[in-house]
Amino acid sequence: MSASESSGSGPANAPQHREPLLHVVLYQPDIPQNTGNIGRSCVAVGAKLWLVRPLGFQLDDRYLKRAGMDYWQHLEWEAVDSWSEIESRLAGRTFWLLTKFAERHVWDASFSPGDVLVFGSETRGLPESLRREHQSRCLKLPMHEAVRSLNLASTANTVVYEAVRQFGGLNT
Repeated sequence: MSASESSGSGPANAPQHREPLLHVVLYQPDIPQNTGNIGRSCVAVGAKLWLVRPLGFQLDDRYLKRAGMDYWQHLEWEAVDSWSEIESRLAGRTFWLLTKFAERHVWDASFSPGDVLVFGSETRGLPESLRREHQSRCLKLPMHEAVRSLNLASTANTVVYEAVRQFGGLNT
């Protein structure tokens, strides 16, 4: 990785040709393989990946690289130090928070290009304070009560593609 990437940002510092289709935020992710897989999905749809520190891994982690394979170099991403930085940098956009504690399903949301999809860590989820603050924008995927949680990468992929489906797909 380059010096700019090890400091926490990737191609986001390079001139961009267009706005990201979506913004995918991982709030304090723990597992590099999930982050790598989510990064690959972001490349596939033209979304930007945001990582909120602290992270449960190093950004040069071999598992992160392996899961992202050769796509990581094409990913627009940034790592930031706080939730307040996300709110400031993405102000004016619609935030959707994914949590198993939500009342509404993702199918009940009306997604638009430029929306922000926020996912919690694999071990802790999203803090209650964030869920409370954005209660009307909390969503969940339906699952049988015997299932405690779904894999973060699987959940993010499902929600990203539902959003893209709703607003007409990719212009590729």
